Amino acid sequence: MSDSPAAVRPDRRAELAAGLARVRARIADACAAAGRDRAEITMIAVTKTYPAGDVVALAGLGVTDVGENRDQEAAPKAAEVAAAGVTPRWHFIGRLQRNKARSVVRYADAVHSVDSVRLARAVDAASAAGRDRPLDVLVQVSIDGDAARGGALPGSADPDVGLDRVAEAVAGAEALRLTGLMAVAPLGWEPERAFARLAELAAAFRSVHPGATALSAGMSGDLEVAIGYGATHVRVGSALLGMRPTLR
Repeated sequence: MSDSPAAVRPDRRAELAAGLARVRARIADACAAAGRDRAEITMIAVTKTYPAGDVVALAGLGVTDVGENRDQEAAPKAAEVAAAGVTPRWHFIGRLQRNKARSVVRYADAVHSVDSVRLARAVDAASAAGRDRPLDVLVQVSIDGDAARGGALPGSADPDVGLDRVAEAVAGAEALRLTGLMAVAPLGWEPERAFARLAELAAAFRSVHPGATALSAGMSGDLEVAIGYGATHVRVGSALLGMRPTLR
């Protein structure tokens, strides 16, 4: 990557500090409104398209969790951040191709986007070969049943993408640890409708997998609603880091 972590400008550091303060205040207000403990919420800084220097600066401001969507960007960025002596908890939150599993498990501490039995098996095999501890996995669930946008399908008996089948594959894997669910609000759905439905799915999921309590939901525009419906992890990009550079 072209930017060196050591080259973060003071004005950029100030921008990040201001964005972080605003997001932390929003999370605190949302927790107060929902009657929840702020300590229950993990903010994941989504740094796709932003340089490694921003990750290093955010770590210096107390951010512990960082999310990335694309392995071809995340792998070198994680290496550069590590070379700077910084070790955030990396979350892979984008759609994952099976042939990228071996790369992703080398730096990711958690993968939020396992949505098929075949992918669960590929990630398990990669983790067994490339890690010295189990990988945390959240099953991505489709709220609206549109498999084209990613997500395991609730109530489906499909042997590869049915939610129950995917969860069983992760829970039974030797090198994976099932920690919860992840979802993205469907296009055209109001956040309240989407996250109310997700809360129902999560409650049913926990009745079968009581240890899988993580719920990754909510982004810059709807994190308050997600927290109100039980999100434990919110994925924040533009509200924290500013408008994203154009993808090349």
